[in-house]
Amino acid sequence: MPYLFVDTSAWYALVDKSDANHHAAVKFKDSLVHPMVTSTYIADEVITLVRTRLGYEVAVEIGQKLWDESIANLIHVTPQDERKAWEIFVTYHDKTFSFTDGTSFALMERLGITEAFAFDEHFKLYENFIVLPHE
Repeated sequence: MPYLFVDTSAWYALVDKSDANHHAAVKFKDSLVHPMVTSTYIADEVITLVRTRLGYEVAVEIGQKLWDESIANLIHVTPQDERKAWEIFVTYHDKTFSFTDGTSFALMERLGITEAFAFDEHFKLYENFIVLPHE
């Protein structure tokens, strides 16, 4: 069964009702038939971002759901993924990919995941994945 990788931008849009992509994110998530996966690096980003912007309680709520894997399968980034992420970071010097973006790309390639639920333009710039929802 194919999996859908979920990026920080999608998790944040789902949580923050004032986010410009909130309604599109909720509508898309509600239509999903494939299971969602995310990474430990993305969980870190989401929890930190939510705490900074929306507060501790909201961060604990989303964090608990991620760590319990009640909303997505949580995949650990491997040392091999980190090495590949570093290669991506160095190779694509003309892009503004973060190291975490690189870990997402490496993990998706390792697992054969071709679709990403993301509002982050970096997934489109990398050009190896289908980014959903379509605009």
